[in-house]
Amino acid sequence: MCDDLGWGDVGFNGNKIIRTPHLDAMAKAGLKFNRFYAAAPVCSPTRGSCITGRHPYRYGIPFANSGHMKPEELTLAELLKNQGYTTGHFGKWHLGTLTKTVKDSNRGGLRGVKHFSPPQANGFDVCFSTESKVPTWDPLLRPKGNNSKYWWDAVSDAAEAKPYGTAYWNERGESVTDNTRGDNSRVIMDRAIPFIRGAARRGQPFFGIVWFHAPHLPVVAGPRHTAMYAGHAKFAQHYYGCITALDEQVGRLRAELRALGVADDTVLFFCSDNGPEGQADSAPGTAAHFSGRKRSLLEGGIRVPGIVEWPGRVKAGRTTDIPCVTSDYLPTILDLLEAKPVSDRPIDGMSLVPLIDGNLAKRGQPIGFESKGQLAWIGDRYKLYRKGGAAEFKLFDLVADPSEKNDLAKAKPRLAKRLAGELAAWRASCQASAAGKDY
Repeated sequence: MCDDLGWGDVGFNGNKIIRTPHLDAMAKAGLKFNRFYAAAPVCSPTRGSCITGRHPYRYGIPFANSGHMKPEELTLAELLKNQGYTTGHFGKWHLGTLTKTVKDSNRGGLRGVKHFSPPQANGFDVCFSTESKVPTWDPLLRPKGNNSKYWWDAVSDAAEAKPYGTAYWNERGESVTDNTRGDNSRVIMDRAIPFIRGAARRGQPFFGIVWFHAPHLPVVAGPRHTAMYAGHAKFAQHYYGCITALDEQVGRLRAELRALGVADDTVLFFCSDNGPEGQADSAPGTAAHFSGRKRSLLEGGIRVPGIVEWPGRVKAGRTTDIPCVTSDYLPTILDLLEAKPVSDRPIDGMSLVPLIDGNLAKRGQPIGFESKGQLAWIGDRYKLYRKGGAAEFKLFDLVADPSEKNDLAKAKPRLAKRLAGELAAWRASCQASAAGKDY
């Protein structure tokens, strides 16, 4: 999963500038989602949905840097360990603090103790994780001087740099400082690949999460990757460059799976955690023709690039317009394993196995969203949307009007009322979960 990658930031969705040949090849080799959604318009809540199958309001992480993964929640890692899998997390965690003693990132140290919930407390055997954001080049360093919060040039002299203020932590609660120079996506993959290699050589099934930091601010690319975009503004050079650097690591992972002889037996999911940061007129990231960006429940804030590749089962070259969401990962993986579903609590996602096998014509089950006063209810065709409690609901036909320009609420009042009722019932269920009734 990428961090803040817009729907339009990849070649397989039509970008003509940013070079993503490995992701494009992955899309051609698998199933590309035209309507894949992050469960939230910001980082932390979406990440939690990936490993719980639940909407963020149910498990208490409604926004970035808030709440933590509760011990009562069942994560994919915990469930797969029961199936004999070894589990690993690599990259950005953002679902709780990672240290009780050190001032780290946004909430580390003593002030973050109540939110201490590292990967190893949530079912992961191995981790190489940061609490939140780090620079996408030299992740532990920041050049001296007044650097923009958006981007800066790569550190040329480590002795003159200062600490960025965060750290990578392993499953033993130790800070890791070796092999952390250069491209951060490579730094992460340098830990993920040995984990996969070890499991494959032991013949043990593995579940690995790789959550890249790119292209979240501050975006920094190395000289080789900025040179690829020399004709563009500096900010754009770094933004485009760090995406291309990330793409190379996706290619490296795919090549490793083939070299190990496990590619046919490995399911690869790819997506972003929300839409692009910043304003469309000043930031390099793009949501293409969709309205809204990060923090918005309009399409540009939550519709993200999505791919699933599985050479042994997914027919190559397929594209789907059926809406899918990050909450679908858990029920899909459990279904693939014919494992017992999570039956003692509401699950907001649904299994995509019928879609993977080419046997699903429509989703049927709407997807609910809530974030900082915004609400959305998305079905196969229509989307109900409201920004702010006092605002009127808007109704969009996402098939005919994916840019959300034409409000149909007054033209289709009965449909809008029915969808509003469904949304209200779903919100009541989420509120009951948030009150602890699922545990």
